[in-house]
Amino acid sequence: MQKKILIVDDEPNIVMSLEYSFKKQDYEVFIARDGSEALHILETQIPDVVLLDIMMPNVDGYQTLKHIKENSRTQNIKVVFLSAKNKASDIEIGLTLGVDKYLTKPFSVKKVIAEITELLNNA
Repeated sequence: MQKKILIVDDEPNIVMSLEYSFKKQDYEVFIARDGSEALHILETQIPDVVLLDIMMPNVDGYQTLKHIKENSRTQNIKVVFLSAKNKASDIEIGLTLGVDKYLTKPFSVKKVIAEITELLNNA
């Protein structure tokens, strides 16, 4: 079965790069530019994983994660933060809020794909 990923980021170059790479890996890819778009997509789609930036306009990654984890329909979706916030305290906050993995920018697309694959294989 084809895996589904929701990429939530407001940086077009990051989105294009990740979308292209995940499609090459045979993922069905959904795109949101901020948390409010992501939550709207999650009303009709249940991806295997959400790749979520933290610093975005409107609804940020922390708020989006909170909504995902509080909703019984979406609470079991794997969520991975991909953020430029790379201090130990930032990572600790993410893990405390329930993120499954925390990856930092700048990043290697190959590493992100490997981390997502490992996360889904161990689910």
